[in-house]
Amino acid sequence: MEKILILGGSGLVGKALINELKEGYDVYGTYASSLITSLPDDKQFQLKVQEINKLVELVSFIQPDIVISCLRGDFDQQLKFHEKLAEVLQNTKSSLYFFSTTNVFDGDLSKPHTETDTPIAESDYGKYKIECENRLKEVLADRAIILRIPAIWGKNSRRWNEINECIKNNESIDVYSNIVWNNLLDVDLASQLWFILEKKLKGIFHLGTADPIMQSQFYEQILSKLADETDLLRYNMYEDNSQTYYFVLNTNRNDNHESLQRTNEDIISYLLGQNEGL
Repeated sequence: MEKILILGGSGLVGKALINELKEGYDVYGTYASSLITSLPDDKQFQLKVQEINKLVELVSFIQPDIVISCLRGDFDQQLKFHEKLAEVLQNTKSSLYFFSTTNVFDGDLSKPHTETDTPIAESDYGKYKIECENRLKEVLADRAIILRIPAIWGKNSRRWNEINECIKNNESIDVYSNIVWNNLLDVDLASQLWFILEKKLKGIFHLGTADPIMQSQFYEQILSKLADETDLLRYNMYEDNSQTYYFVLNTNRNDNHESLQRTNEDIISYLLGQNEGL
């Protein structure tokens, strides 16, 4: 059984990955402060991004076949962390799956972007992710697999909890009327990664709903079903103009299984408990 080390196993994405993969793989995970309830004590380790020496010791001890990074934290420290990780894995046969972001394209929001587009970022977050992608590919070549993801939702996600808190407290929810985006569920992300692992697919992947939607419309659909009204929404225009901006990941790959593709309606139904079978 292949060993998988999930860096950031206590986060929203990490937890979903552990639940999806632990039946078919020998899964280990790291956490920054909160224990991982779905892993036994001897398969989870506290690790913070500044603890680079501890990272080296951990990889040497576990000797994973696959490393999955869904870490959060200071950008500069994360870059140093991933540079060291790539160096440690360089002379092994291990593959590294790195979660990146739509923000690698936030320097050009005039159109959706596919895997073959050259990233251009304006935000510090996007620039960090680009630099990290490039460094990993330089060191590990095709053993560095890049997974770019949009806004992630889940029943315990920050976004979903904020909506419910705003409804409970009758507080406004800010939305944009001129940003088109796509989304992804934590559980669907985990299923898609399982497929990528099983098929041993390589390269760059853009994951997300196949039907981009205006951000304000996505929230309208949620609020109309959750609270039966949308009065809490406070509409804004991104960059204070009427131009449409595309915060969208499209894919030009044909090797990701169609049955794993979801729509925004699927996501909303799942969050509302109307489609538990996703």
